[in-house]
Amino acid sequence: MSTIDLNVSPLGRVEGDLDVRVTIDDGVVSSAWTTAGMFRGFEMILKGKDPQAGLIVTPRICGICGGSHLYKSAYALDTAWATHMPHNATLIRNIAQAAETLQSIPRYFYALFAIDLTNKKYANSPLYDEAVRRFAPYVGTSYQKGVVLSQKPVEVYAMFGGQWPHSSFMIPGGVMCAPTLAEVSRSIAILENWNRAWLEGDWLGCSVDRWLENKTWDDVLAWVDENEAQHDSDCGFFIRYCMDVGLDQYGAGVGNYLATGTYFEPSLYEHPTVEGRNAALINRSGIYANGEFSEFDHLRVAEDTAHSFYEGGGLLHPWEGRTVPVDPADGRKQDKYSWAKSPRYDVPGHGHVPLEVGPLARRVAAAAPDAADHQDDDPLFLDILNRIGPSVMVRQLGRMHEGPKYYRWARQWLDQLDLSESFYTKPVEHESGKGFGSTEAARGALSDWIVVEDGKIENYQVVTPTAWNIGPRDSEGVLGPMEQAFIGSPIADTSDPVELGHVARSFDSCLVCTVHAYDGRTGKELSTFVVNGMV
Repeated sequence: MSTIDLNVSPLGRVEGDLDVRVTIDDGVVSSAWTTAGMFRGFEMILKGKDPQAGLIVTPRICGICGGSHLYKSAYALDTAWATHMPHNATLIRNIAQAAETLQSIPRYFYALFAIDLTNKKYANSPLYDEAVRRFAPYVGTSYQKGVVLSQKPVEVYAMFGGQWPHSSFMIPGGVMCAPTLAEVSRSIAILENWNRAWLEGDWLGCSVDRWLENKTWDDVLAWVDENEAQHDSDCGFFIRYCMDVGLDQYGAGVGNYLATGTYFEPSLYEHPTVEGRNAALINRSGIYANGEFSEFDHLRVAEDTAHSFYEGGGLLHPWEGRTVPVDPADGRKQDKYSWAKSPRYDVPGHGHVPLEVGPLARRVAAAAPDAADHQDDDPLFLDILNRIGPSVMVRQLGRMHEGPKYYRWARQWLDQLDLSESFYTKPVEHESGKGFGSTEAARGALSDWIVVEDGKIENYQVVTPTAWNIGPRDSEGVLGPMEQAFIGSPIADTSDPVELGHVARSFDSCLVCTVHAYDGRTGKELSTFVVNGMV
């Protein structure tokens, strides 16, 4: 048995089990199957409950992105109940969501992803000793500082939310806080210190503004060599090292992307509606498939259970979604192999297809034409895809690119708060209605669909970024995004296939991952693989 733990973390976070079987032909992965091995059933828990139960239950789905779950569950009820949202409430929600993601960026990079860069496979690289010095778990110079300082942004979240994780301070109609000037000033100081100490000081080696001037892949390469500080920064080193050891050569995935977007312009979302959502977004939504952009429409989302341990097998929109588990022993007789469903999107002209979600998808959506003045308009990653294509390196760089962007936005939102104005408008709690709320958690699009009847939850469906990315084959036999990303990965040493770890970790799936590697000709299991010796 080959074993990969995808969630090596100083928090000891374990959030489920993902079993990945790959077939290897002539040293290259030729097929893959991802299996979510744990049934959770939050949708079943919520059925029949008070509509606001989602505000309490869904943040407990995840120990690292509970704020994202709260954010989208609050907006699901806002749209179902047709609430009024004070500008301050929108800003506080934006700030809290951004703070949680800013926490995740360095913590994920150093504690989960970069430790694999010290694998002995790369010992012949001229940059290997430097990689070990920086990224070795617990003792690496960059590892220590990055992980320790990653806690600072969520201190801002706790300032407004009372605690992090598992806060429930966002409610229909606003937020349950009225911050003082001292709390806002302290939040500004915390973020600015985090920026100086890590983001600009260690990661970039330059100002946030200078990094965000990069609009093409050539700009990024020129930035690396512009001066010693940028060349030797963790970002500059990461780019140089990835290109030296080949992390820009595999892990492409489906090459089609979905972003539901997040963060709202307060003046455009005073009355949250599903129909008005896209236009009010700052971090844009969108679809990029087969080289073409289209607008995101939640009605085109469906979940397939043909290969999932649930009754049924066809496509259902989440408002009509069913979560009825079957015994895995019976399910396997029907070629079902995962507790994850298979989310699909009906791309105009192409039908229901798998789409990758996450930071790279967000960065591609930011390059779509016709951005409004308040919206993110950033061509960098579309240019990178067109120049060198998607890969482990590009997916990871997309995640890190958001640090400077979200920091700058959060600082602006803190300055826009008007402490003399309201943070909450009491809503009318309608007996019936349908709602849709979504955000971009650190690892991708995270959405809730709620149906309320007679004052109770009739249906509640949560579609996570991990489901989008690690879901199994659909009824047409089409592989999910991570399954496709494994294919083509070169395996230099079948007794220690670190390449599989790179691909899996580049998606930052919220699961523990076990990988079984098989020879394509003999069917023999090849190896036992642990990502690192800490677990």
